Amino acid sequence: MTSTGATQRNPMSRVAFASMTGTVIEFYDFFIYGTAAALVFNKVFFPELGAAEGTLLALATFGVAFVARPFGSVLFGHFGDRIGRKRTLVTTLLLMGASTVAIGLLPSTGAIGALAPILLVVLRILQGLAVGGEWAGATLLTAENAPKAQRGKYALYPQLGPSVAFSLASATFLVTALTMSDEAFLAWGWRLPFIGSALLIGVGLFVRLRIEESDAFEATKASGSVAKLPVLEAVTRQPREVFLGAFVTTTVFAFFYIGVTYLTTYGTAVLEHPRTTVLALGIIGGAVFAVTTIIGAVASDRRGRRRLVLTGNLASVVVGLIAFPVLDIGTVWSFGLGMCLVLGVVGFAYGPVGAMLPELFSAQYRYTGAGLAYNLAGVLGGAVTPLVATALVASYGSMAIGFYLAFLALVSALCTLGLPDTRHVEMVTATSGASAGGRQGTVPAP
Repeated sequence: MTSTGATQRNPMSRVAFASMTGTVIEFYDFFIYGTAAALVFNKVFFPELGAAEGTLLALATFGVAFVARPFGSVLFGHFGDRIGRKRTLVTTLLLMGASTVAIGLLPSTGAIGALAPILLVVLRILQGLAVGGEWAGATLLTAENAPKAQRGKYALYPQLGPSVAFSLASATFLVTALTMSDEAFLAWGWRLPFIGSALLIGVGLFVRLRIEESDAFEATKASGSVAKLPVLEAVTRQPREVFLGAFVTTTVFAFFYIGVTYLTTYGTAVLEHPRTTVLALGIIGGAVFAVTTIIGAVASDRRGRRRLVLTGNLASVVVGLIAFPVLDIGTVWSFGLGMCLVLGVVGFAYGPVGAMLPELFSAQYRYTGAGLAYNLAGVLGGAVTPLVATALVASYGSMAIGFYLAFLALVSALCTLGLPDTRHVEMVTATSGASAGGRQGTVPAP
């Protein structure tokens, strides 16, 4: 059986909307934590530390979720590969929503002492587990239902989740900052985006309950080839794809989280731009990232996934070297340009990844394999990079961050060369796979 696109029971418009809506909501919940960590968590949960030490620890709690994300990809990948994509995605959405609202209701350290930061870390871990299971399931919904010739185009919808969510999170904090005093924002205003996300979760749940299971999973189940231990099969049958896929995507995470988390602190604390200005420029940066993501995803249907990902990673080498000299000019315009460069360049690679990573893996463990590669990249790029950046700028100046980002981009570009182009893979057959997965099914045409 070949993939010819969604059927009437699962029209592509509904699949695309469901995947994007859920991903936007989950990443919105994930990102408002990062914004709050950069702006207020050092004062709310680590008040006895100095500004620098408190900010570093607050950013460390942000990074904890990235360590949890690979475990979430294994946990939810197991159920996504065994019981289906739809039910697993509903569970990740509910877990994320409950954790996010709980953070908004969490008392400060001044109220309950050391228990507050401990509970904060626990809730952040739960957020990490949820988003670790979210991405692969959402991309599989679109990639497995889309016509082969338009797989990149439709797989871009969940890829828009981070950019739209970052802009939405920045806008939410911008509104709260403009409508209340700094004292009110610190005392209770920062909680509103977390508590208000409950409404978004309700919308996402309604949308996801209206979609049907993907044809690829149904074909796998009908053939009796559902994996008993998907993670074991993924890492033993296609270890090369897991680890190369992770390193290929590491640069996307590194640049993105420098842009959405570290630059929020850098712009306010180091360059001394107003918080509202930094948040407003974040909205623009998120929009630029969305545009380049669309370009990369759509072009990959014609030019190939590998070529677009390689182009994005090579361009990131250049941007890594010039971004901080631009930022350090010190004007509002230079800060906006620097943020747009950092966020915009990785969209060319990120867009095609939504189709490429699922295409690399056989259907029996595709949820687990794609999710594991993606979330290992999150640890390497998203969790480590903001902490490294903080240490580098203190010891060697901001240019050291640029060299670090350029080095990561070069490694990702070299790893991209080790993967095949996957746009010709058939995804509905239970044994479709690419490269090393060709032992089990279709090898993509060059």
